[in-house]
Amino acid sequence: MISVQHLYKSFDGRTVLHDINAQFDNGKVNLIIGQSGSGKTVFMNNLVGLLTPDSGTIMYDDRDFVHMSKREKILLRREMGMIFQSAALFDSMSVLDNVMFPLNMFSDKPYDDRRRRAEDCLARVNLSGTGSKFPKELSGGMQKRVAIARAIALEPRYLFCDEPNSGLDPKTSIVIDELIQGITHEDHITTIVNTHDMNSVMGIGENIIFICEGRAEWQGPNTEIMDADNQRLDDFIFASDILRQVKMAHDEARRK
Repeated sequence: MISVQHLYKSFDGRTVLHDINAQFDNGKVNLIIGQSGSGKTVFMNNLVGLLTPDSGTIMYDDRDFVHMSKREKILLRREMGMIFQSAALFDSMSVLDNVMFPLNMFSDKPYDDRRRRAEDCLARVNLSGTGSKFPKELSGGMQKRVAIARAIALEPRYLFCDEPNSGLDPKTSIVIDELIQGITHEDHITTIVNTHDMNSVMGIGENIIFICEGRAEWQGPNTEIMDADNQRLDDFIFASDILRQVKMAHDEARRK
């Protein structure tokens, strides 16, 4: 579990995060949602240590991340897996070498063991037999699956995903969501996904943090989001005409 209390972050005298309190649960897909410029990316960057908060605490299973020494933070980051918006694969490396990269960096296991682990991770994302290919030979969705395989190679306790469905078609996005959810449940990982994809919100959002103007406006599961008493959340979630109609039909059914 990751627990955040009274988190503040400012840039040039402008406060971007205001007194954020949130909890991210083990074995669940936790989503951070909000409009562009709401502060959700700054929030995630504080969580992974790319930024340092002005004040507040970030606890990783009772370990105080903010006040750790540099060495302690490096050790904790080895427990984190990262999936970036662009997949961020190395074009000059084969698929297998991309997945092996964190193993080669941080594992002292023999080469054959590292290779087997990488192949197992590729199999887990349904990419067996692609190890000799290069990223440019793969579709965007396949590249994202390679990124997932690489992110879980070191068996992380915490998995961070920055807009993992960006640039993907709806069908492929569902595949990526289901992979992330399956891995989260099977390995009991604390997974945090930064997204504005409403299909992800309604499909895999087991614990959702809604950030608006740098404040945590609402937290709860997707099963409660339709009935949330928060106008700003409603305006964000049901911005499209289709979703607004779904919301109106839901509210009408509740009144009957």
